[in-house]
Amino acid sequence: MNSLVFEAPWRVYSSPYDHLRPAQDKVNVVEALQEFWQMKQARGAELKNGALVIYESVPASCPPYVCYVTLPGGSCFGSFQNCPTKAEARRSAAKIALMNSVFNEHPSRRISDDFIERAVEDARATFKGSQDAADNPNTGIGAFRFMLESNKGRTMLEFQELMTVFQLLHWNGSLKAMRERQCSRQEVVAHYSHRNLDDDMRSQMALDWIAREQEMSNIIAQELRSAEEELDQARLAGRELRFPKEKKDILMLACAQLNGVDTIS
Repeated sequence: MNSLVFEAPWRVYSSPYDHLRPAQDKVNVVEALQEFWQMKQARGAELKNGALVIYESVPASCPPYVCYVTLPGGSCFGSFQNCPTKAEARRSAAKIALMNSVFNEHPSRRISDDFIERAVEDARATFKGSQDAADNPNTGIGAFRFMLESNKGRTMLEFQELMTVFQLLHWNGSLKAMRERQCSRQEVVAHYSHRNLDDDMRSQMALDWIAREQEMSNIIAQELRSAEEELDQARLAGRELRFPKEKKDILMLACAQLNGVDTIS
């Protein structure tokens, strides 16, 4: 499947947030971020796993320290500053996540008919697709339109987990295998639109990489280095990190299984 479907929305509509800052440096951004999502839930937002914001500190014995934060909707952000303490790394991650959470409430971030038309037209221009391709669900652009229309009314951060699933399927080679079995793009999109990104899916992808390693020695290590570089670059730029972070975690899981370890160290 054409990678367009999984790259286009973030290539076209991801915006830099460097110009956004909390009103005062003294704001407790960790508390503010948690309160923001609790307020959204109280106002009726559908959060499958509740309003809990999850932090993950990267093990390190000395600075700079790195922390990731995963939002209830599935989006992930990381500390984008040079942090001398683990607490500062958590605040840095919370800061960029809070800015994105607030910005995501703007009407321009909600998937509407106008949004879909602009997104599809921009994607068609970027990838030099024809108008017929945009109306055909069996093309990359057509599948992109189908995914957007299936998620009308949601925001781009709410759309993130679904996009990450398809990005991972494309990266992992699963979509190519489905195409070889003559599954249409629309069938694949319809099926995986209801599939959560969970431990079972990660484990299956890790097994796929283990099988690939048996055919091509050292491919997991090479792919892991690439994923770590991509993740670091995106984190320092303040971008959304779910896709590169999931790639890294899946590859680390594959490494652990190859070494006979049950959990990621």
